[in-house]
Amino acid sequence: MEKRVLITGATGMIGKKLVPALIEKGHQVSMLSRNARPLPNTRVFLWNVENQTIDSSCFDGVSAIIHLAGENIASKRWTAQRKQQILDSRVNSTKLLYKGLASRNHNVDTLISASAVGYYGDRADEMLTEISAPGDDFLASCCVQWEAAVDEGTAHHLRLVKLRTGFILDKADGGLPLMALPVKMFFGAALGSGKQWIPWIHLHDMINLYIHALENALQGVFNATAPAPVTNKTFTRKLAHTLQRPVWPLHVPAVAIKTIMGEMSAVALSSTRTSAQKVLNTGFNFRYNQLQDALAEIYL
Repeated sequence: MEKRVLITGATGMIGKKLVPALIEKGHQVSMLSRNARPLPNTRVFLWNVENQTIDSSCFDGVSAIIHLAGENIASKRWTAQRKQQILDSRVNSTKLLYKGLASRNHNVDTLISASAVGYYGDRADEMLTEISAPGDDFLASCCVQWEAAVDEGTAHHLRLVKLRTGFILDKADGGLPLMALPVKMFFGAALGSGKQWIPWIHLHDMINLYIHALENALQGVFNATAPAPVTNKTFTRKLAHTLQRPVWPLHVPAVAIKTIMGEMSAVALSSTRTSAQKVLNTGFNFRYNQLQDALAEIYL
């Protein structure tokens, strides 16, 4: 059934692929942006999260919101100011959406929001399901507050879906190009102990999962990760094999990574072994269940 969808963060890694995928499926798409630069076949409305202003006419005719807005967690070193920006961009943007909904009559009945597996923190080999407790580091605290802001949508009688996103695999965007660079230059090696779990997902499956959540009766929180997470050591080895490069038997010391990246090193060193069973139970089919197949599609 055709829906009119409003998207935030439409020019980000997920958004710029999700918009044309939704249009191809027959949905109408509009977007909220800080500037009037619409994507093809979309209509743009303006908002300013910092100033808490929004063109509430963006909700007219809309039945669902896909909320992807948020500062990139790995683009800058985590100073106190940067961490506040990361948190505010997620929490305050969500609050602004609800502020806009409260100001206008509307037919919005669904909000699908990004979240992140950072919710769980560093959990070693523990198998993590959607009912697992949150961690206690910055990313976990950020995700807890982010999801709590999303949950305020119950006051608007919305169907709420929160997708805890893992390490998205794409050739051009995200963390994979950075991870592949040293491998391509014959400097491939596991990071830290190499035992930390990476909850990965191919971008194709990530896009289809948002569409699946939109078109079906999903509700609540879901791990948006492939069914077979791997350790950093295994990931590095499979990536090197795909790129036809060797892997050094030595590991990059965790202390060196922490010295270079500071607190942001948690992105590379935290272990998050997530279960995808809940999303599988909804009937979603991953095209890329195994890492080697995902990497082959990207690089071969």
